[in-house]
Amino acid sequence: MQTSALPDLAHTDAKPVHWLATATAMAAVVALAGMLQPDAATATASASEHRVTTQQGGAPPAKAPDPADAAYPLDCGASGRTVADSVPGDLDGDGGPETVAVVHCSAGSGTPPQGVYVLTQPSGAAPRVVATLVDPAQKLTVTDLTVHDGLVSATLLGYSSTDVPRCCPDERESATWQWKGNAFIRSAGSAARAA
Repeated sequence: MQTSALPDLAHTDAKPVHWLATATAMAAVVALAGMLQPDAATATASASEHRVTTQQGGAPPAKAPDPADAAYPLDCGASGRTVADSVPGDLDGDGGPETVAVVHCSAGSGTPPQGVYVLTQPSGAAPRVVATLVDPAQKLTVTDLTVHDGLVSATLLGYSSTDVPRCCPDERESATWQWKGNAFIRSAGSAARAA
């Protein structure tokens, strides 16, 4: 082994007092870091995050009516009914959600006519139909149902005559409904005949 030409360095022959001094210094650094915390962070939720808001009085927000629990003005006999689509939204601007539901009688095959219904649910009561936007008697199929800013929008598929097979609608119309005063007012969009 080759010896150093320099005098012995203190750290090469550590004594317990050196370890105690190092431990004390480290404890001081950790304590100082704990006292010098950064400012509290503030966060804002992005638009894609789900936010829970409360209504007046601190109550949780009302839940949209469940379309499966409503009674519809459909005579389906023993076949029962099917909720084909539903969308919640505040349609009358009162802060409480309604549900728009597309419903038809259950069928083994074919395209049964559909109805579009607006549901509301008073506190503690079952959901109930308060408006019919499309009556099944119109023999239409409803697609692309949306609710945005109080407007209900849908594409209505229909038939130009009784000679057109019920599988293949040959008419298409865009429609919107908006609550005005005490009723839903329908605005017809573009109508087109399918090729």
